Amino acid sequence: MGFTTTLFRELRDLPLVEVSSISINLSLFLVSIIHISARRLLLCLRRGPFFKHDSVRNSSSVNVGDTREVEVTTGYKFSVLCCFFVLIVQVSVLVLDVVGVTKERNEICVIFSPVTQILAWLVLCASVVRCSYTSAEKFPLLLRLWWVVGFLICLWALFIDSRELVVNGSNHLSSHVVGNFVSAPALAFLCFLALRGQSGLRVITDSHLIEPLLVEQEEEKAGCLNVTSYSDAGLFSLATLSWLNPLLSLGAKRPLDLTDIPLLAPKDRAKTNYKILKFNWEKLKAENPSKPPSLAWAVLKSLWKEAACNAVFAGLNTLVSYVGPYLVNDFVNYLGGKETYPHEGYILAGIFFAAKLAETLTTRQWYLGVDILGMHVRSALTAMVYRKGLKLSSITKQNHTSGEIVNYMAVDVQRVGDYSWYLHDMWMLPLQIVLALGILYRSVGMAAVATLVATVFSILATIPLAKVQEDYQDKLMSAKDERMRKTSECLRNMRILKLQAWEDRSPIFVAAITFATAIGLGTQLTAGGVLSALATFRILQEPLRNFPDLVSMMAQTKVSLDRISGFLLEEELQGDATIILPQGVSDTSVEIKDGCFSWDPSWLRPTLFDIHLNVKRGMRVAVCGVVGSGKSSFLSCILGEIPKISGEVRICGSAAYVSQSAWIQSGNIEENILFGSPMDKAKYKNVIHACSLKRDLELFSHGDQTIIGDRGINLSGGQKQRVQLARALYQDADVYLLDDPFSAVDAHTGSELFKEYILTALADKTVIFVTHQVEFLPTTDLILVLRDGQIIQSGKYEELLQAGTDFLSLVSAHHEAIDAMDIPSHSSEDSDSHHVLDQSLPHNPKSNASSSNIEILAKEVQEGPSGSNQKAIKEKKKAKRLRKKQLVQEEERVRGRISMKVY
Repeated sequence: MGFTTTLFRELRDLPLVEVSSISINLSLFLVSIIHISARRLLLCLRRGPFFKHDSVRNSSSVNVGDTREVEVTTGYKFSVLCCFFVLIVQVSVLVLDVVGVTKERNEICVIFSPVTQILAWLVLCASVVRCSYTSAEKFPLLLRLWWVVGFLICLWALFIDSRELVVNGSNHLSSHVVGNFVSAPALAFLCFLALRGQSGLRVITDSHLIEPLLVEQEEEKAGCLNVTSYSDAGLFSLATLSWLNPLLSLGAKRPLDLTDIPLLAPKDRAKTNYKILKFNWEKLKAENPSKPPSLAWAVLKSLWKEAACNAVFAGLNTLVSYVGPYLVNDFVNYLGGKETYPHEGYILAGIFFAAKLAETLTTRQWYLGVDILGMHVRSALTAMVYRKGLKLSSITKQNHTSGEIVNYMAVDVQRVGDYSWYLHDMWMLPLQIVLALGILYRSVGMAAVATLVATVFSILATIPLAKVQEDYQDKLMSAKDERMRKTSECLRNMRILKLQAWEDRSPIFVAAITFATAIGLGTQLTAGGVLSALATFRILQEPLRNFPDLVSMMAQTKVSLDRISGFLLEEELQGDATIILPQGVSDTSVEIKDGCFSWDPSWLRPTLFDIHLNVKRGMRVAVCGVVGSGKSSFLSCILGEIPKISGEVRICGSAAYVSQSAWIQSGNIEENILFGSPMDKAKYKNVIHACSLKRDLELFSHGDQTIIGDRGINLSGGQKQRVQLARALYQDADVYLLDDPFSAVDAHTGSELFKEYILTALADKTVIFVTHQVEFLPTTDLILVLRDGQIIQSGKYEELLQAGTDFLSLVSAHHEAIDAMDIPSHSSEDSDSHHVLDQSLPHNPKSNASSSNIEILAKEVQEGPSGSNQKAIKEKKKAKRLRKKQLVQEEERVRGRISMKVY
């Protein structure tokens, strides 16, 4: 204890410049240690689930086959030389000071400055040398800051020493003065390098394997693959947000394009956060199957590391925010002439500056971390709700409309994500109250107890209203669901109940109670104490103002979490409804054994029963039957969409499904066909031809780039059906399930589609299609006849005709319907054609039969009005002449400055 007192007493006797040098060097030395430790901590925190297919090549990576060399310039060599030169000078100064202490009995405090200088320059020399190993083209920010501060302190010391030599005429030159004069040129050069920033190391990458011919396309491709530098930014880059500088600099030079925006790091992507949350959610469900899992606990377990790291910044921000009120009384006393220790004014000003700087830095990191945390919560929950909506069972879909599911993602998920802004308020409010009471007790004494009582009263006044808020929020969310079902306007102006009409007056109430109690107790109120108390009340005002919002937000978030959790616990499609086998494992593409299926398991009579099916690879299977016989449900049972009661369904390979009602997404025709797959020009052209879309695209003014619009509003029914047929064909699946694909097209287009799509493009694929067109049946390998959910007949066309019963009734009804139509353009050749079709197919091979069938159908339809071709030519010319605009126009990007009239 005595040594410490003596040490501090000796430090007081040192000149201010040396005290400042010692303080700054020790501070920067500690910061460097903290920086190294923080980098290790960040590396540990960033170690999360990483998926191989999520990896993206960063801009700093080197391609395979590239040779990388580092060119060391003279500037870098001089920087290393200057650092070691200053280090040697400080070692020499220390040796001379130690000799003076031992021989001349000088005070030991004279060695403090060179010791701290040596520690500082050891770190600086190591940092400069490390740059050559890391091939850093720029010096670290901490290193540059240290050089600049060191040069400024050296100038300060030179100014004081020069004044002593010139003005006072002192002839004594201490080792410190000599060291400052000798080190000045080296420090000046290092300060120049710090302001310049460049290290003098140049990384040269020479590629012997990859030399792109189209440089512009290669740069555009590389720009799309760059990952944001935030993922690997250092501590000071994160603190100062300097990782944004390259993007901001590019934006200052030219307008930014979409390819300039970097990709998110893998840990920030929705896929990664979804997998983590999904894992924890399923883990909680498995731990206690009898009890509903807590979605809030699953979210907390998934993101606790981010929340804990952000809590550190929030806590530091709270602590440093009370430094000012705590020191106000000391500052007032100093201004009143009561100096407690030497240089008190400088020290107080330095502490104020450091506290405000720390408060600013921690505030930015706190808010940024909270925003990122909320983004992770929203992305993970949105993905979970969306994927859950795709797996809902048929019964559950009746209870949750698409509007409700959108409401879960748009309203409830947003509400839970926004709660991240209030997450730390639950524990920060008690901490702020404790700090405020401590400062107030120092300022006004026991009157601080009145502050506690008034604060607790203000908080308790809000708690009973939390239940009311929760009930109103529950009713509000139900009303929003109802709005999504009926209209989007009826409840637009509905507002959340406002509970904090008194929040502006609460801090005034607390301050008045505190000062009145202090006066009543006879406590002397000084100017410093009053100012300190008022500053404390000002800081305490914000958490008290936000507490009602916190209570309201907790109630709203609880309602949203309960709604999302209830939705996630709804019944899903059976995971084992369909067994998917890899392609090539078996010659059987689709197999159903003793299948029994029902849309509602509670029904007494199942939708489909006694289903047996064995489809070999490459077969064409037609499903026939009257309306309501279960044809669409039959395809649904193969897909696993209908609940399975018993039996087994196997599919070998991938499957593509085309529904009876066309599904079209908003976008152009090309996007609807590709559906996220990469473009293959030859394959794309063949798909357009097979789906008879070439003529339609020629009529469109923008071809396949024509915007379809929401649900294909500007396409006909046949065009929409062919677009989704093209989408299925482009996916190149192994099994195709087509639900009456020719019902929306005319006879000529249907026959052309059957020939080019099923007989040609899908010749090597397994095709199961529902159809009412009897003329296509002779070309199939197997025909299934359904009635009342059961396969009553199966076989080839000739076998079923000879067997009679239901299939013969279908064929006869079709021919009777055609004969009953009074079409003058059809002559007796029609009946002859049908007669030839019926007579020839059983005796000819399948390929010849199919060719004859399609040719006869084409001839039958083409015998219509002779002006059809001329009409098509006129429509094509009219479309080219009018050149209609796109349904959705791209916004024009205006470049330049905003005129003054805008303001």
